[in-house]
Parts: sequence; structure tokens; C-alpha cells
Amino acid sequence: MAEKKRFYLTTAIAYTSGKPHIGNTYEAVLADSIVRFKRQQGYDVRFQTGTDEHGQKIELKAEEAGITPKKFVDDVSGQIKTIWDLMNTSYDRFIRTTDEDHEKQVQKIFKKLYDQGDIYKGFYEGMYCTPCESFFTQSQLVDGKCPDCGRPCQPAKEEAYFLKLSKYADRLIEHINTHPEFIQPESRKNEMMNNFLLPGLQDLCVSRTSFKWGIPVDFDPDHVVYVWLDALSNYITGLGYDVDGEDRLDENGEDLYKKFWPADLHLIGKDIIRFHTIYWPIILMALGEPLPKQVFGHPWLLQGDGKMSKSKGNVIYADDLVDMFGVDAVRYFVLHEMPFENDGVITWELMVERMNSDLANTLGNLVNRTISMTNKYLGGVAEDKGVTEVVDDDLKAVVLAAPKKVEEKMDKLRVADAITEVFTIFKRCNKYIDETEPWILGKDEAKKDRLSTVLYNLLESITIGASLLESFMPDTTDRILAQIGAAKRPLEEMDHFGGYVNGTKVTEKPEILFARLDMDEVKVKAEEIQKAQAAANGGGVPENVIDIEAKPEITFDDFTKMQFQVGEIIACEEVKKSKKLLCSQVRIGSEVKQIVSGIKQHYSAEEMVGKKVMVLVNLKPAKLAGVLSEGMLLCAEDADGNLALVTPEKEMPAGAEIC
Repeated sequence: MAEKKRFYLTTAIAYTSGKPHIGNTYEAVLADSIVRFKRQQGYDVRFQTGTDEHGQKIELKAEEAGITPKKFVDDVSGQIKTIWDLMNTSYDRFIRTTDEDHEKQVQKIFKKLYDQGDIYKGFYEGMYCTPCESFFTQSQLVDGKCPDCGRPCQPAKEEAYFLKLSKYADRLIEHINTHPEFIQPESRKNEMMNNFLLPGLQDLCVSRTSFKWGIPVDFDPDHVVYVWLDALSNYITGLGYDVDGEDRLDENGEDLYKKFWPADLHLIGKDIIRFHTIYWPIILMALGEPLPKQVFGHPWLLQGDGKMSKSKGNVIYADDLVDMFGVDAVRYFVLHEMPFENDGVITWELMVERMNSDLANTLGNLVNRTISMTNKYLGGVAEDKGVTEVVDDDLKAVVLAAPKKVEEKMDKLRVADAITEVFTIFKRCNKYIDETEPWILGKDEAKKDRLSTVLYNLLESITIGASLLESFMPDTTDRILAQIGAAKRPLEEMDHFGGYVNGTKVTEKPEILFARLDMDEVKVKAEEIQKAQAAANGGGVPENVIDIEAKPEITFDDFTKMQFQVGEIIACEEVKKSKKLLCSQVRIGSEVKQIVSGIKQHYSAEEMVGKKVMVLVNLKPAKLAGVLSEGMLLCAEDADGNLALVTPEKEMPAGAEIC
């Protein structure tokens, strides 16, 4: 017997800062659908997921909660694992970066890289984003904020160890160029090459001294290993990798690292593609280990218009969705609604629409009425009597073409398209019922054999469709096959029609697979969930307020240095070759100042003229896009980035002091 092909898939490990919402959960479900299909294809599969549990953010959250960091991550990791289990994800290991075997190997990895000169001690001074656990230079910031999450960054200065990224940059560029499948989708590869690799890499900070919640650097205990070296290493430590090359066998006596590395697929969110396609490959190169075969940066699943806020109560969690719709309905939605490259959207309303149309009508109703007609007309037993018509050929062609199409889509990680191919079977079956009209055939005893053949064809088609559905909706597959008395059909046996065993009896009372839901009732329940969320996160904060990160306190003397006055805009024009800038002539008292503002996306030049605005008058002049600006117009900004000029409530003369 030939040895099975092997397939190792990992998800990004979830950060234990809080309960994961449905967008976070999507990745685990996506990964599960891929590995389940690989098992159907006959692969020996290893599926690893888990939690990332160190860092300054965790230390601060634990302090706020009045508990130890370990207690904090134990609680949150438990929540995450519970949700992954709720969603029926079939992982082989749920690794935690606080696991003893992981921590030990991370210390050994750090020491090896230090000893061979790839890690050196230095000094870091720059801008630090606590939520992202990332350092940036001033030039890397976007509008002065973190380029990854858009939050404010704080100045940071401390002793640190650094990894020599530049030493391996050329080798990594060559690898990417010679392995076009390494980074997927293609747009992510272009982003990494053009924005990071080709301009030149700066060495990576891999230790911290300003907090303690991390894996200690064993030869320099003032330092803890910085999050990315720690977190990324889980992909090999979870297989039993040992820096010293010692064999580490699992409970079955297997060396999993030798068996499964390099990984076939790192499945991650698009926001952390840089860490997995630049930092991680270079770490592996420095260790002398093979690189993963592919990194797929999937898009995001966004709620409604994209904003999730606990204080507003509009965050959608998997367990709330499961309570409303069931596990497989949620799995179907998040897998089917996600495009290959672009972000997807989830709302309660969309869930109801898919539940009622795709699941209740197309699939559930098909299975129910096929079983019901088999019971009503044939005593529950449909057999292929060989009484065929031309319409049967088209049904069989559609059904037999689907497995190959599903395989092709899944091999390209186009999971949503694969599910669509499966539902093509169910839609064709419904059309076949309309074409053959079994209720008419059932009235004519002379056509009983034709009726039996029709219902047999439907049961065979449903068997193949349900078997293909297993990777995406495993419980639903089992429920369908149990009702029609069929065994799960292996992929290799889907190349012919007629495997449903003649004489098989269907269940007498078909169960409802998916019940239709009332949109208004779901909305009421969703509102109750949102109110409960808001109450649990700030007592129900009104939707028309936002919180921003506080800046350092200033003294009254600091404030008196700033001169604010009312200005009147007497002329305004667009700044050429700029998508954001308007140039305004602003009368302030007896003088006119020229002020350039990045508000072009919110105001036209024409509507600016005549407005009374709040102006910071004594700001040092500067050139923006080559145009001199002699002050600043003050604006308010909401959580969506919309701007509104600050204007006086009552009519005030140009030049009036604001104090």
C-alpha cells in the first residue's frame, strides 16, 4: 500500500486579549473546511491552532482585571478553545504559547540565533503600538498612527535584542520570485515585495525589557522574548521541533516534525501577512529549516458596515449566532459569503436571508420532499428500475461534474466557490423535480417504475451532494445520509452514478434540517443581544459618543501658548496633484492667512467659501504638497473618519479670540 500524502495546516494563533468575534472565528472554520476536504482526498492531515498569550497588552489587561497574567490568559484561552470546539473544528493540537514545551524551545531558538550572530544586543528608540505589539519608525506611520491598526503609537526607548533581517533579505526575495505560490493571493505578494522587501529591511526587535509577561531570555533575564519570535515559532514547536536536533516522539512513537514539516499552508488574516512572509521565513532560514510551502492571507469578515464596537453592542459572536441559527448554518454563512480576496460582510439580516433561501428552501426542502414522496408513493423504498428519459442525463451530468469542480476550487483555496458547486447539485435536483413531476407520476400505476427511477435518481444525487458537503457542514451531512439510509460516498467513488443501494428504506418521518426564520423576530433577539453587550461593556454607552486615547497632561502655560481665533474663509481651491488637500484664504481680523487642510474628501472648495471656522493661528508655517500653510483649521473626527469643521455656535466676527 502506498504511503498517504501528508498535509500540515496551521491557523494564526488567536491573541488572548478577549473573546473572539465571528471575524476571528471565521479563520478557524475556514481552516477546518480545508483540512476536512484534504482528509476526504486521502491525505494524512495535521491541523494546528491555538492561542498567543504573551506581551505587554496582556500584562496591562490582567492588571486592570486585578488578576495574574497567567490567570487572565487561562480564562481567555479557555473561551477561545470552547468557541473553536463549538464550531466543530477538527484540530489535532490546540497549542498555547504558555505550554512548557513551547517556552523551552523558544528559549533555545533565541540562544541559537544569538550564538551564531543572527541576534545581537542594541538599543531601540521609536514609536510603539501596544495593541499590535509592534515598533515603527516615524516614516512608517500613517498620519502619525500605526500603519496596521490605525491606533496612536507612543514613543519607546529601551535596550533590546535584534534579529538581522537584512542578512537574509536577498535570499528571501529570490525564494519568493522562484516560488510564485508561496504568498497568496497574488496581491499580498506584491504588497510585501514593493512595500517592505525591495525598499530594504530594518533589523527586527526580538526582546523587551519594559514588561515581564513573556518568555525570559535565559542568558539575560532582564529581557523577555518579543512576541513575534515567540508566537511564530509555535508552528514548529507544536510538532516537537528541537533546536538541538533531538528526536521528540509523540504518544504514538512518531516524530511529527520530520513527518509534517514544512507546513503545506499557513492560513492567516491579511493584517499579519508581513510577519508570516518576511519575519517567519527569515527566522527559519537562520535556523537552517525549510520554509512553509504557502502562506494564504485571507480577507476579513466584517460586521455590517465594517465597524465592531463592544460599547455599542454591535459585535457579533459565534455562540450568539449558533444559538439563533445552529452550528452548520453559521459555518455555511461564513464560508460561503467570503470572497477570495475581498472582505466579506455579515449581518443578522443576511444570515436570515441565507438561512431561508439556501438552507431551508434549496437544501432542506429538497431532502424533505424527496423522502416524503418516497414514503408516500413507494413505501419508503426507491429502486432504479431503468426507466430513463433524456432529462435524467442532464441531472447525472451535473452531479458527476461537481466533485471534480469542488476539488479544483478547494485546491486553489476558493472555498466559497467550492460550496457553490455543491449547491449546484441541490438546485439541479429541485429543477429535476419540477421537470419530472413525481406527484403526477404517482397517480398512474403504469408509471410507477418511472417514478421509482426518478426518486432513486434524486436519492443518489443527494447522497453525492451531501457527501461533498461534509467538509463545510459535517453535521448536516450526517443528518441527511442517516435519513436516506446512505453511507458517506468517498470522493474516488463519485465518478459514476448508481451507488445508492437498491432496496434502501428512507426514514418514515423526515426531520426539518433548517427551519425558516422570521426576520422581525430575529431582529428583536439581535437587539436584545446588543443591549446586553452594551450593558456589559460600559453600562450601555450611547452610540453618538466615542472614546479616544488620552494624551499627556499639559499645563495652563502650555495652553496659553496656542492662539485660537475665528476665521472667515473668503476663497478656496483644490491643491493640484493632491487627493486630500484644499487651500483656503482665511480672513482673521485685518489679515488674511493661507491655510492648507486635508479635508478635500469631506468638503468641496465651493462650499468652504463663507464659512466661519476655528483657526490655530500661531502654528509654525509649513509647506504641504509644495504649498505654504500658515495655520490650522480645527475639525472634529468621528469613529468612521468623517470630518466636520469646528464652527462658532453664534455669529462671531472674523478675528474673535477663542479662549
